[in-house]
Parts: sequence; C-alpha cells; structure tokens
Amino acid sequence: MKKLILTGILALSAGAFAQTAPPPAAAPAPKGPMVKSKAEAEAVQALGAAQGDPDKMIAAADNLITKFADTQFKAIALFMEGEAYRQKKDWIKAEIYYEQAIQADAKDFRAPLMLGEVIVQHVGEQDLDKEEKLAKAEKNLNMALDNLKAAEKPAQATDAQWTDLQKQFTGEADDDLGLVAMDRKKFDVAVADFRAASEIDPLEPAHQVRLASALQQSGKNDEAIALCDKVLAQPNLHPTLKQFLTGIKAQATAAKGGK
Repeated sequence: MKKLILTGILALSAGAFAQTAPPPAAAPAPKGPMVKSKAEAEAVQALGAAQGDPDKMIAAADNLITKFADTQFKAIALFMEGEAYRQKKDWIKAEIYYEQAIQADAKDFRAPLMLGEVIVQHVGEQDLDKEEKLAKAEKNLNMALDNLKAAEKPAQATDAQWTDLQKQFTGEADDDLGLVAMDRKKFDVAVADFRAASEIDPLEPAHQVRLASALQQSGKNDEAIALCDKVLAQPNLHPTLKQFLTGIKAQATAAKGGK
C-alpha cells in the first residue's frame, strides 16, 4: 500500500499550514481538517515528519490525540498509528487502531481498506472463527470501496493524481476481496475479483499473479498458463513473482496432464 501514507501526507499538509483563525467572510471555507492553534499545528507537523519511523509515528500520534482531544486530525492520527503497528507486524494493535480510526471518521476509505487487508492476510486456515474474520474483512473492504466512490479529491492532488490513487485503492480492495473468496474456496468469485483488480490497476503485476492462481484452482488451466506466460514476459518482473508464476504454470500444466 504505497499510496496510503502519501494520502495521509496530503491531508496533513492541508491542516498543518491552514489558518488558525476563521477566513474572511468572502473567502471560501477551506476543505479538510483545520488546526486551531500554533501548538496543534506543530503537533500535526511532528506526526507528518515521523512517517517512516513506526515508533516515532506512535509517539507523535499519541501526543497529538492526548494534548488536543478535539483535534480534527484524530482519524488521521489513529490511522497512522495503525500503519505504524502494521509496519511493526503487530497485527492485533494495527486492527485496534484502524477500527478506532473508522470510529473517528466513518467516511474515510483508508482505514477500512487496511483493516480488511490485515485481517484477510493473517486469517488462519484452522482458525475457529475463520468465517467471522472473513466476514469482517469483506464488510470493511466493501465499506472502503463505497467511501472511496463518495470521497472528494484532496485539494493538493491533481485530477490525474486522484484518478491514479482511486485506481490503486480500488484495485487493492478488489484484490483483497479476491483473497477472501480464495479462503472460502469460492474460486470463481476470486477470479472475478482478481480480474477486476487487474483491469482497473494493470500496472500492479501481483493482481495478475493472484488471478492466475485463482484461474488454475478453478480449473481454467489454459487461461492460467496463458496469463502466466504473458506476465512472465514482462521486463523487470520481481523474482518472487516469477517464482510464483512458474509454480502456478507448472500446476496448471500438470493438471492438464502435460509435461
């Protein structure tokens, strides 16, 4: 999720440099969260500067929320704290803070997307509450898609940037919904989800790798082999993806009784 933090930066920039006093009556009201004091602006800026260091992000987010309980940046701070714990591979705390971010801003699309992704990527095949977890992931991923459709373009983003971000977020959500379907052994549903992800974000080869796997597991071996060959022909393909594709192609070939 390379673009999630970028979106946070855009939002942070909007408020950190916003007016701390109301604009003149004739001026249009600024979009996005606003700071109410110089001290709050500094706390917001410190949160933005902490990106890249999970421990500093957690400390800066806690500082902002604790000192400025009514801050309009609460949802952003909670989301970034969830991101920090995800980077630290503390999946439980990541879920907790993503959920709190959703509670703080039910219209945001980033937190439900990441919550759904963390859940589906770490659900265990033998978990007794597996279906409950998958249902929760599915609910949040669909919430993310709905919120994304209704979201306004950030003031700092160009139309082209916003379109690109929307494609990447939508592709990520469709891809994660495909993983939910795979865990449920609903391979035809997974094929549809991964295909949607691939079509809306064709520059992300991981979507195509998962589509190839779903095609193979749904018995569409010829299509799986053709897709593997197509993606394997791409220049500069990551070695890990090459390894996955080679394995998928071998499985599809074996399923057909080929050599």
